[in-house]
Amino acid sequence: MTDLVAPRGTYDLLPPASATHLAVREALAHGPRLAGYGYVETPAFEATEVFARGVGESTDVVSKEMYTFLDRSGRSLSLRPETTAPVVRAALQAGLQNGQLPAKLWYVGSQYRYERVQHGRYRHFSQVGAEALGSDDPALDAELIWLAATGFARLGLTRQRLLLNSLGDATCRPVYRAALAGFLAGLDLDEDTRRRAGINPLRVLDDKRPEVQEQLVGAPTIDAYLCEACRAHHDAVRTYLGDLGVSWVDDVHLVRGLDYYTRTTFEIVHDGLGSQSAIGGGGRYDGLSEMLGGPSLPSIGWALGVDRTVLALEAEGVAVAAPARCDVYVVPLGDAARRRSVTLVAALRTAGIATDVSYGARGLKGAMKAADRSGGAYALVLGDRDLEAGVVQCKDLRSGEQSAVPLDDVTDQIRKRLE
Repeated sequence: MTDLVAPRGTYDLLPPASATHLAVREALAHGPRLAGYGYVETPAFEATEVFARGVGESTDVVSKEMYTFLDRSGRSLSLRPETTAPVVRAALQAGLQNGQLPAKLWYVGSQYRYERVQHGRYRHFSQVGAEALGSDDPALDAELIWLAATGFARLGLTRQRLLLNSLGDATCRPVYRAALAGFLAGLDLDEDTRRRAGINPLRVLDDKRPEVQEQLVGAPTIDAYLCEACRAHHDAVRTYLGDLGVSWVDDVHLVRGLDYYTRTTFEIVHDGLGSQSAIGGGGRYDGLSEMLGGPSLPSIGWALGVDRTVLALEAEGVAVAAPARCDVYVVPLGDAARRRSVTLVAALRTAGIATDVSYGARGLKGAMKAADRSGGAYALVLGDRDLEAGVVQCKDLRSGEQSAVPLDDVTDQIRKRLE
């Protein structure tokens, strides 16, 4: 055993557990793919300025949690702590704002944050995300929220709740910020919290410490300050969600942890995860493009946590059906049979049949034990005598029944048996 281990707050994914993570990623990405979202992939690191300008220097993500380093040319780079800002940067760089809008994109990938490690909170974690760039239509907000909700439902989760809020826009939010800043000025806050409040007072609402939350009782709420346009947008989103059968809870204190959010903001929490209850969330970020030096590009998106979704499934006792690692396990016995098995396995795989094979000088008993462990439905045993007769012995690993199948017809026979 090696004395080297994965860094604290990270993890390795290995079979069979990795199959569940893959199934979760596929289920969460299923909806966006059906809704016309195309796949996007960005680098694991970006210029630090992408996050400082886009996510916000007042956020814990930027001020405390980023992995930042200088490259050999002295440029400041950071491992991505989130992917929305990189996706917008990539879209602007590629000129997607000049094409058909909204530009719909989805991704899956790892994020990196120097978090305080605990159950459900890691320094390396995986997310599936979806972003729709270039439209302020509230129906688009509802579409994305519905896609997130149906992704979790597709997995069989039932104990999640949708929290919904509006953070206003450049017209009404400054008025609310001023009212909130005035309220915070009268509280007994530590120096670091006061500094963050001076940059963006909404960040204090996102502080989870009990000693801060206790003082926030009676703080002004954004719903009382929404302008007519933002209120109409928020009402329309809720109307569409109602039409789609999506239930939600209004949460006027929900601000999320990133500075780019405007108007629609939402979070999906699960009751079985304790303090780290958020399994996904997102919102509208109508000003992010301008923060990154681009044109006006009203947009909305979300990110759903793969790791926490797996924990939510475990909390509910829901098993995700993962595809079989193989359908057929080939057991060659003898040199001639082994040579023939190479093309036999290739033919089965070409036909779309998941196939594994026994390697090395295993005897029949050891090879059949490996076949049983493979999870396959059938074992194909090929000996020199079978080869001379032009057949292969097909054994049903569930019933134990065995029959000879012509080698020339084995692919079609296996396909029919698997149907």
